[in-house]
Amino acid sequence: MALSNEMRRLETRWRNQNGWPKWLEWLEIRNIRGWTEQRISLDFPIVAIVGENGSGKSTILQAAACTYQSPNSAGRTFFPSEFFPETAWDTEQDLRVRYAYKQGDQHLDHSVRKPTTRWLGQPERPKRDVLHIDLSRLQPVGTRVGYARIAKNKHLEGNSTPFTADQVSRLSQIMCRDYDLAKMALSTIDSTREIPVLSKAGKTYSGFHQGSGEITTMELLAKQLPRYGLVLIDEIESSLHPRAQRRLMRDLATAARDRECQIILSTHSPYILEELPLSARIYILETGGRKEIVNGVSPQFAMTKMDDENHPECELYVEDNRAATWLAEILSRKAPQLFVRCSIIPFGAANLGIALGQMVSANRFPRPTRVFLDGDQGDAVGCTLLPGEDAPERVVFEDLRVQNWRHVWTRVGRDLASVSDACQNAMTLADHHEWVLSAANRLFCGGDVLWQAMCSEWAEMVADERTQTIVDQVADALD
Repeated sequence: MALSNEMRRLETRWRNQNGWPKWLEWLEIRNIRGWTEQRISLDFPIVAIVGENGSGKSTILQAAACTYQSPNSAGRTFFPSEFFPETAWDTEQDLRVRYAYKQGDQHLDHSVRKPTTRWLGQPERPKRDVLHIDLSRLQPVGTRVGYARIAKNKHLEGNSTPFTADQVSRLSQIMCRDYDLAKMALSTIDSTREIPVLSKAGKTYSGFHQGSGEITTMELLAKQLPRYGLVLIDEIESSLHPRAQRRLMRDLATAARDRECQIILSTHSPYILEELPLSARIYILETGGRKEIVNGVSPQFAMTKMDDENHPECELYVEDNRAATWLAEILSRKAPQLFVRCSIIPFGAANLGIALGQMVSANRFPRPTRVFLDGDQGDAVGCTLLPGEDAPERVVFEDLRVQNWRHVWTRVGRDLASVSDACQNAMTLADHHEWVLSAANRLFCGGDVLWQAMCSEWAEMVADERTQTIVDQVADALD
């Protein structure tokens, strides 16, 4: 899926400026909740941390909150003891959060640590505004401590903080509703407990009658993202439907670009991941009791790792959906008895495939696993290259052109001349990623339909060591 305009503009400005003036570059966490100094690199203005419950997503955000101190007395400084307290059950020592940060043109590193009973290194932390928002713990207004007393007693509105016209517009855009106004209000009964208030179509209603998604989004938008600041958001998708999740991410992309702030968030949502470039997706993979940081994951990879609905005997990893379709057609044609026992998972960036291959080589996966890289990649430990020495689109298109496109035309229900013209014209484009969609648009058919037809014809046509190597790899894994 292509990046939204908002995310693309953020990426362009980030690259052109070579980053923001203040930046948390990476973190290493030692002896806290199972972390053993794995490095979490932060390479984009908005980074999503993904993983199963208990994998350590919140720990990363909490550790990041402790890397800075507020530059003024009005700000909020977070302390490690707030997030990692010592209790009757938690008495670990030799704890450390080590990190690197950018301050103007300087690249520095520091750590906060607890060698015995006290945290050290806190006064020396660099100064930066930090905003930590835990959306996962937001409760409906009516169930919060102290709010029932407001609802049960007569009261009037006391002070309120109206949203600006821009905030109301953003809220309306994210929630796909037209709001007249929005504000955070206080009652005459309690001057400390804020209540979100909305007006839509002339009717006003408070957080006691709002949906959870409205409350979550209002409380998030009520907070001003600090310029050059660090913003940490836990479970950003809480209570939001997919379209609202996408629009919220685009809103944050605009805010990050305008205020040059850094946002780290945790999520379980594929819709959140799809909004981000590969470099902004980090998955916490737990294998053999050890945490692994994998960068550049696809939404399919993340969802497969977090879902037990399918139970294949063997997992086959490929770079993207095009490669997945090609591999599926090869196996279904050459070895259907193996194909039905496998799950094919697109993983994303090629460097992630190389990391997965190293894990395969070290027998780190709980079930048989093979990793396939596109043919234009170099040899890598634990990985097998797909046929040809080029990207899947180039191999399939070029081989089928030699055979005058075989029977692709009958599979897609078009005449041979139309298929030939559409495919030949697509091959004139410099970017091979555009070939399938370009040809499909000319043929008025879906890109997935055309690509599957081409891959099926290619697999039926080719019968040599190029496909036999793949079959042998899968058979060896299952054996």
